Amino acid sequence: MLKGILPVLPTPFSATGDIDEAAMTRIVDFALGSGADGLVFPGFASEVDELDARERASLLRLIVKRVAGRVPVVAGASAPTAEEAIAHATEAVAIGTSIVMIQAPKSVGIGAEAVAAFYKTIADAVPGLEIVLQNAPAPRGSDLKPDVILEIVRDNPAVRYVKEETLPAGTAITAILKEKPAHLIGVIGGGGARYIVDEYARGACGAMPAVEFVDVHVALDRAFRAGDVAKARDLYMRTLPLLVIQANFRMAFTKYVLQRRGIMDNRLARATLPPMDAGDLREIDAWLDLAPDLLTRAPLIQPMLGAAE
Repeated sequence: MLKGILPVLPTPFSATGDIDEAAMTRIVDFALGSGADGLVFPGFASEVDELDARERASLLRLIVKRVAGRVPVVAGASAPTAEEAIAHATEAVAIGTSIVMIQAPKSVGIGAEAVAAFYKTIADAVPGLEIVLQNAPAPRGSDLKPDVILEIVRDNPAVRYVKEETLPAGTAITAILKEKPAHLIGVIGGGGARYIVDEYARGACGAMPAVEFVDVHVALDRAFRAGDVAKARDLYMRTLPLLVIQANFRMAFTKYVLQRRGIMDNRLARATLPPMDAGDLREIDAWLDLAPDLLTRAPLIQPMLGAAE
């Protein structure tokens, strides 16, 4: 069962712009050492649109090998067409994971019949697949409504989870869980953990944030599950200002924090992202420096102002 904290891993690049496998190994080790309950790759936070087929396959292979069965690995298999998604899913199975996360392309529309046909085509083509249906908000996603999701899921036993990250996600999670068929194991929260306490309170079985605060998110998850909601809320409040900043800068923020924690060598990205200037970095540093007691798995190093982007 997928549950708990399942971070989406970024893609590290070397100074020459190539994939940095050594840095990816450190990221995986950091996540596992912090208690992550599973890993997700590639996703939007992985700059998946900037990776070619060889790169995404080689990195997924590295991750699966490094994890060595200790936790589930969820492979991103979203694509513009069902045929391409099938190819990604088939490759994931060959590499060693049968759990794939797929967002239906916007070209399919938002009608239950068309979206259901998209997922059924994939499930029929790759027997034994476990699908996480990703429901992302516009403009990247289609903002599928809970009744549409339920109609899709009811007739497709391969859909085992829903990653619900439309806004607001809480009411959608409640609606899906209230009417979910027996084969749907659970609903996983998204939105970068910016709404994680509400998602958990509504019955979400886990969350898929980015990886830079995985140790804090694991502590929050464990506190909530142990009934210490006050501690979970405290951890949430202390990290929320940073996650609000992350919402603007996305992977650039993730990589900067991982750089400050000594896990990545740089914050180079291929994706076109809003630039972070010196003022942005000072603000991030100020909030990070208020939480050294939380960031113990990989303590902060000196602020990286002026470091390579």
